Amino acid sequence: MILFLDLKKVNEQYRLQFEDAVKDVLDAGWYILGKQDEKFEEEFAAYCGTKHCIGVANGLDALILILEAYKELGRLKHDDEVLVPSNTYIASILAVSKAGLTPVLVEPDPRTFLIDPNNVEEKITSRTKAILPVHLYGQLCDMSAINALAQKHNLLVIEDSAQSHGALQNGKRSGNLGHASGFSFYPGKNLGALGDGGAITTSDDKLAETVRALRNYGSQKKYVNLYKGINSRLDEMQAALLRVKLQHLDTANAKRRMAADYYMQHITNRKITLPTLVENEGHVWHLFVVKTAERDRFQKYLDENGVQTVIHYPIPPHKQPAYKEWSHHTYPVSESLHRQVISLPISDVINVEELAKVSQIINAFS
Repeated sequence: MILFLDLKKVNEQYRLQFEDAVKDVLDAGWYILGKQDEKFEEEFAAYCGTKHCIGVANGLDALILILEAYKELGRLKHDDEVLVPSNTYIASILAVSKAGLTPVLVEPDPRTFLIDPNNVEEKITSRTKAILPVHLYGQLCDMSAINALAQKHNLLVIEDSAQSHGALQNGKRSGNLGHASGFSFYPGKNLGALGDGGAITTSDDKLAETVRALRNYGSQKKYVNLYKGINSRLDEMQAALLRVKLQHLDTANAKRRMAADYYMQHITNRKITLPTLVENEGHVWHLFVVKTAERDRFQKYLDENGVQTVIHYPIPPHKQPAYKEWSHHTYPVSESLHRQVISLPISDVINVEELAKVSQIINAFS
């Protein structure tokens, strides 16, 4: 079986460096908000090109904390509207709800699956205060157009960069293309921890200061609580391991691009719609997502022929029980995508023989 993602193989290549990193943490005897977290925050901020990085427990918390911090700073208030793509993973939308704000769904471009700036402008009302573009599958949204709209309407731009570590647009990296950005370091991400983790990047000093307090019980000084915060911190062990993998992120992303290029050149079956690529050098291919009108049969066929696939995502957010109040709404582009998309195996450790086998099997699908 060709695995969708062989995480053991991905992480095995860093074993010796991981062992040294673990030893450093054990020798230090400090496990929360120590030197490893501090150094990772410095290194990831420098990598993204921002002034600040704040490590947190996971990607969902990263987005929630950004929104909560903007509420504390008076930039957002309860029930303000935040525009979010209708076809994103539900975490993007949950963050808005959990922060006491109102998610407003925006249809994506059916070619790129990314939020469509033209549809964004149509959804802006007097209550709209922020746009939350999601760089889905590793390809960056049209941030020039989104930032222009935000400037025109005085809106915040908060990137969901959970799937786009290292992606570039006009010489700037994901995480440095809006006012702030939330990252996930879930193990399967391009920069994945060996557990859970997340981070916020921003060049806004006040926002960074507020987030640092909110993630730590609302406290900047021990036992003095400025805000009603939460406990959401990137632990020392994960920070140490992420520091190792960050050194290799650009190389890993380049290998993903090579794998994606192979698929794009060798999958020729007309029943399968390949991804629309806006800019090859900017895409980091967290996922390689194709479309087919016969998805269930196609997935069964691949499984029977030794190819593991995953569907990202089978149910649109507005059809989830959690948002049953939206169940009567219709988002035709999103609904069509959720019926047809399927993700093929891709990683920085998939080899040419495996790529060739997957391509040949797909081309034989009839």
